Amino acid sequence: MTGYVPTFRVVINDIRKSIASGQLKEGDKLPSLPELAEKYECSVGTVRRAVEHLQITGELQGRQGKGTYVTGKLPEGS
Repeated sequence: MTGYVPTFRVVINDIRKSIASGQLKEGDKLPSLPELAEKYECSVGTVRRAVEHLQITGELQGRQGKGTYVTGKLPEGS
């Protein structure tokens, strides 16, 4: 039996996989929060929570008025 994975964790894992595989590279801009919410069929708040987590861990960087960008860093053990 597989356990339930919260949507914000799915978003985090997908972004991390995209960075690790090279699909997202350092300096790439992420889609907007509403675009990501539509992709994952969830609320903007859920996506915001995931993106904020990735900003805290240093994997993403928000730029006021410009969007969210990939830093190219993955946390230890990813």
